[in-house]
Amino acid sequence: MKAPPVTLNIIGCGNVGKTLGHLWTRQNVFKVQDILNQSHQSSIAAVDFIQAGHVVQSFADLRPADLFLIGTPDQHIAESCTALLASKILRAGNIVFHCSGAMPSSILDAVHAVGASIASIHPIKSFADPKASTLSFTGTFCGAEGTRDALEILIPAFEKIGGKILDIDPAQKTYYHAAGVVVSNYLTALMELGVQSYMQAGISREQALAIIDPIAQGTLQNIVSLGTAQALTGPIARGDVETVVRQLEAFQQWKPEFGELYRLLGGVALGLAEKKDATGSRLKELSKYLTN
Repeated sequence: MKAPPVTLNIIGCGNVGKTLGHLWTRQNVFKVQDILNQSHQSSIAAVDFIQAGHVVQSFADLRPADLFLIGTPDQHIAESCTALLASKILRAGNIVFHCSGAMPSSILDAVHAVGASIASIHPIKSFADPKASTLSFTGTFCGAEGTRDALEILIPAFEKIGGKILDIDPAQKTYYHAAGVVVSNYLTALMELGVQSYMQAGISREQALAIIDPIAQGTLQNIVSLGTAQALTGPIARGDVETVVRQLEAFQQWKPEFGELYRLLGGVALGLAEKKDATGSRLKELSKYLTN
């Protein structure tokens, strides 16, 4: 006899929830059942995108399900968990999980009182565009931690849609998530600094973006294939003290905060250059300007 489908309710179905819900529906992994968002219109949009599910207005309207994904912003996960528990629909054997990279699964510990299990599975990916995310999800690393019985269900579910599971230590999750912030969000901020610098040199924003595209793409490819130290090029790698000092002073005169950022990042680059070590004495001179 065919087993009944595994049902999933999504509380806070934003870009991540829409992407996962769509992929799980398409691959027949879970049956998306109820969707609860802050606004009725966003719930309708989520159902339309996922092509499955039913819009509900409140926690009281949620039907019992096998799994509950809390996809709210991090600051609302705990209160959503409390509200879910208060709704009295959780049963022993249910799984409650979230996809936050910053919060441990233990933020859901309250559901243990009714015999439910918990987990956190965090796809290390930008979800700015859900449609694009569904097309590019395969190969995405997913940081996983939680109770064993929850992970036994969720890990295969993520693997079926192309996820690559990465076991993480919840006690070190702050560093784990900060790493993602640096290589994604701060990379974006760093590119904006580059764009503004080109504009300061008289180049339009549109032209600046066209210029940085091949530079950034090529640098990323070199980092992945060669490692960070070997991928480092430019004045710090060459030990070109005069150029670095001139640029540092220019940034400090233009925008002191950019000058400080240039100096701090230069200190990190200096550490890489020392590993590469082509011009030792010049690097020592550079350290006077880039490190405290």
